[in-house]
Amino acid sequence: MNVVPEGYHTVTPWLITAGHTAELIDFITEVFDATELGRVGEAPRIGHAEVRIGDSVVMLFDVPDWPPTPAFLRLYLADDATTLKRAVALGGRIVTEPTELFWGDRVSRFADPFGNLWWLHQRVAEPTEAELGARMRDPVFIEAMKYVQSADFTPRT
Repeated sequence: MNVVPEGYHTVTPWLITAGHTAELIDFITEVFDATELGRVGEAPRIGHAEVRIGDSVVMLFDVPDWPPTPAFLRLYLADDATTLKRAVALGGRIVTEPTELFWGDRVSRFADPFGNLWWLHQRVAEPTEAELGARMRDPVFIEAMKYVQSADFTPRT
């Protein structure tokens, strides 16, 4: 018997809202071309829902009077720029613009309208060990890292 059920991974994130889970599901399916796997209950009181983004499941539910609890999620995508544009078109707020970092990922971040922060990663280079060392000292990549690390994200309540 498998320890992890088929279609799931060892870690499965939960996203919790105080009555906005249905809207969050719509946002996720539009932005990430995700598939809703099912839900129990109706808005504004969904007791359990699941969506699949790529090969991962994200679970969601509503809890009345739940304090704002932002999630921080990192996704690898084939087209980070298009995903970021869709997120902004649906009310997301850019936290960092797409920025290539020394290890070979282009990274951007956005806050969704529900208070969650999403890291979008796209692999754009496969540096060797020697190239990694050189890239870490390259002023372009040093500035890129400063930019990404300096971005201010304060969850909105």
